[in-house]
Amino acid sequence: MKISTLGAPVALLAAAALTLSACAANEPANPAASGSNGGGTTAASTLAGKGASSMSAAQQKWIADYQSAHSGVTINYSPDGSGAGREAFISGAVQYAGSDRPFKDEEQGAGKFGKCSADSIALDLPVYVSPIAVVFNVDGVTDLKLDADTLAGIFAGKITKWNDPKIAANNSGAKLPDASITAVHRADDSGTTNNFTDYLNQAAPSVWTEAASDTFPAAFGGESAKGTSAVVDAVKTGKNTIGYADASAAGELGHAKLKVGNDWLSPTAEAAAKIVDSSQQIAGRSEHDLALKLNRKAAGVYPAVLVSYALVCQTYSDAKDAELVKGFIGYVASSDGQKAAAKAAGSAPLSSAMQAKVKAAIDSIK
Repeated sequence: MKISTLGAPVALLAAAALTLSACAANEPANPAASGSNGGGTTAASTLAGKGASSMSAAQQKWIADYQSAHSGVTINYSPDGSGAGREAFISGAVQYAGSDRPFKDEEQGAGKFGKCSADSIALDLPVYVSPIAVVFNVDGVTDLKLDADTLAGIFAGKITKWNDPKIAANNSGAKLPDASITAVHRADDSGTTNNFTDYLNQAAPSVWTEAASDTFPAAFGGESAKGTSAVVDAVKTGKNTIGYADASAAGELGHAKLKVGNDWLSPTAEAAAKIVDSSQQIAGRSEHDLALKLNRKAAGVYPAVLVSYALVCQTYSDAKDAELVKGFIGYVASSDGQKAAAKAAGSAPLSSAMQAKVKAAIDSIK
């Protein structure tokens, strides 16, 4: 199983998952770990996934739980980034992918996905909700507040010093250094970048004039790093740095508070969870394609949030693939699976209403 290095806590979790993977065939089934669709598959089977590094910790926990309960199943998830996941799913290299954004309208359509039947579309199923932490490592600064325009100005390369008046206005009394800002962004095709830039575009459109994108705009400069863990490492080991990463991987770095209305919100699971039920399904999609247009302006909602999707076939060419996906993703989206991810990664469990929608979509897979 290929995993990324996400710091000590996640590394330990990943190591535990590898141990469980190796020993799964010798472990007794644990019915409590099964999801609503996680039936008793026992024949030797392998399920491959690839994609978002943001939910790596959650994937390792889900895999460990599911393999423990299903002794004949081996699951491999490679956290190479959302773009790599979508490409692998399209090519047929994997049966499912993880992505921090859904397929776009122009990417959808029957006959486009390698493991799907010729008449099948892909389904975007939200399974992981997490705040994107704006992480920082600034000399003498332990608390940092940033409104949307100021944050956008930093990442757009328009605010270049930590003692800039706009940062100082957000942080009365703070001892901000007269030092250059190093803003770290993702180098790879990233759903985290897509969600972060979508937030900046919605909240600070006069400063962040670029549309949401998987690729960080090269014209804005800054330092780049490939993958979630590399961004965190660059901020941690750098000097007077700032970056963005899934909160589960941010470790002990400082987390900036973002301004929403008159409130300053921290990247908590509770504040992030509200965004899913405040958002609408993208118009024109099939009943069971649960791609969401995120409402980042709702009151009390932490706005820099990513919703990660399991990308699956509506109909698989191989019935065995359908069975494996329904079983595993069924567990992932179940109440037990969501609680397990919350404990392992600090993510926000799907509401019961959204869980029901995802279950109905999984039940429709053939």
